[in-house]
Amino acid sequence: MRRSHTSPSTALLLLTLGYAGYYFCRASFSVAKPQLIEYLSASGTMDAPAAKIALGGVASAATLAYACGKFASGALADFWSGRRNFLLGMGGAIFFNVMFALSGTLPLFTMAWVLNRLIQALGWPGAVKVTASWYPAASYGTAVGILSLSYLFGDAAARLFHGALIGAGLGWQALFFGGAGVLTLLLIATAFFLREGVKPTDEPSATADIKTPDSRAFLRSPGFWCVCLISLAFTLARETFNEWSPTYLVEFGKLTKASAANQSALFPLFGGFAVVLAGKLSDGLGRSGRAFILLLSLPIIAALLASLALLPAGSPLIIVVISAIGFFLIGPYSFLAGALSLDFGGKKSGATASGIIDGVGYLGGVLAGESMARLSVALGWRGAFFTLAGVLLASLIPALYFWKEQKKHDV
Repeated sequence: MRRSHTSPSTALLLLTLGYAGYYFCRASFSVAKPQLIEYLSASGTMDAPAAKIALGGVASAATLAYACGKFASGALADFWSGRRNFLLGMGGAIFFNVMFALSGTLPLFTMAWVLNRLIQALGWPGAVKVTASWYPAASYGTAVGILSLSYLFGDAAARLFHGALIGAGLGWQALFFGGAGVLTLLLIATAFFLREGVKPTDEPSATADIKTPDSRAFLRSPGFWCVCLISLAFTLARETFNEWSPTYLVEFGKLTKASAANQSALFPLFGGFAVVLAGKLSDGLGRSGRAFILLLSLPIIAALLASLALLPAGSPLIIVVISAIGFFLIGPYSFLAGALSLDFGGKKSGATASGIIDGVGYLGGVLAGESMARLSVALGWRGAFFTLAGVLLASLIPALYFWKEQKKHDV
């Protein structure tokens, strides 16, 4: 009976709000890092730089678990149910955030956060699967663009929420308890109202350079693996800001912890402004539209990263440049495990394609944890951002190949 009350717009709204809730149980660790560095260094077992590197190690281990989970979760969503994936990820995130808040040592922090990211890997492929069951291929860019607002505006809202808790004088434990509380409310609403659409059927691929009825033929496409390489670079950049922007804004931007948490929300917020615009634009640009936007964005992001590295400590322009990076990075990034995955895999295997693209991407994201922490300690934040700019420029090679491949199929 409840299925009859679900519509494509209702399903998309529930998925967008639900996945936004995931970030209340993910941004908590990033925002809490300055407090956790103080907590660990106060124990007398390590100094602040060692605590920073140790927490970077926690982030890397958790991101690796997330990447591994992505490879399995996409296929699971295609085989099992996108809705079940989505709800299980929400429930697990709530449990492990509470577990983190009740922990007090680095080994327990690591275990709780690794398990949190592993279970959260179920969420996005599940959301993509449900979205594909409700929308036609011609609307993938727009529909998944709207869905992508979840991890951008959700991330921004979570950082503002956690920043308010810090501003109220609460400790790091409150961030994890508070995030779990918000996601619990969203889990109840999603479990009650969300339903999947019609049984998936294969549709003609919009941009994949394959012409065989085999729904997994995208695995033999060079263009698909180019997208995976691009995903690796984009995810490294995005995860660096997700993980370290509050710490960077405290250490280099000279902000208070509460202000740094609030200002770090601008990165995903401006990314959100770009996502629907990029999705809508790409749906109207033909087969090579998404590929061209990816190609065009890379040198712009690299230039912005280099300019961020050159700014003096405490400069008010730091926030402006970070916001611009969010805008030019997140719009095209949203194609990778979203619309492009559905272009390659269709309704039947889109979640599998999404899981692989995202999984490879998050293998790059592993470097955003401990490796970026070590770079920032050894070379300063300037050295870290110059390194990141070099990675983005190197990604021009697969991006150019992918664009040329897609141009061949334009009518």
